[in-house]
Amino acid sequence: MANIIEITAADGHRMTAWRADPPGECRGGIVFLQAIYGLTDHLGDVCEGFALDGFAAIAPAVYDRTERNKVFEYEGAGQQAAMAFRENLKEETVLLDVMAAANALRDIAGKVAISGFCTGGSWAWISSEALDFDAAVIFYGSDVYDHVGRRPRCPTIMHYGDADHVVPIDHVEAIREAHPECEFHVYPGAGHAFYNPAQAHYDEAAARLAHDRSVTFLDRIFAGKF
Repeated sequence: MANIIEITAADGHRMTAWRADPPGECRGGIVFLQAIYGLTDHLGDVCEGFALDGFAAIAPAVYDRTERNKVFEYEGAGQQAAMAFRENLKEETVLLDVMAAANALRDIAGKVAISGFCTGGSWAWISSEALDFDAAVIFYGSDVYDHVGRRPRCPTIMHYGDADHVVPIDHVEAIREAHPECEFHVYPGAGHAFYNPAQAHYDEAAARLAHDRSVTFLDRIFAGKF
């Protein structure tokens, strides 16, 4: 169901993206932002999974501005290279790419949420303050603690594992304490990247629960039931 498409940002930059549309009535749209590894097949699976729940979904390749189709292996040297490569991302241009993805969904979806995983979760957090979204869904945003002073301008749900080696539990709790307005879920025993079946800390039960909670949250927010 998910396909690779091309979208264009306001400055003329063209980027690839995964896109999946629901087989029936559209209940809203979601922009998903990648982890440090690039626009992997996992992002296509995520778009497809949420499309099956009724949401039009796009995941833009935000690395395309530096190198098109750049994808890293999850472990070992690939992980270290990905950590270095993500430093190429700049807020101004990431936001342009995010806006392009959101605009591509507006006609069919109406209301649109911003979401992301790891680094993408952090950029979703930043986007939720800087741009006009109807909701935000943050999966273990790795740098949210460093941007804890930012304030989402839309209802936000956040998912973290209490065994996350990237975001220690004291940072998780500090984020929660600083943002009581957010719906916050901590998953016992879940590590970083618990939503991704291709990664070492995948937790099927936590991933399913986080997914179901996100769908319920989006249905409620898109229906105007704050």
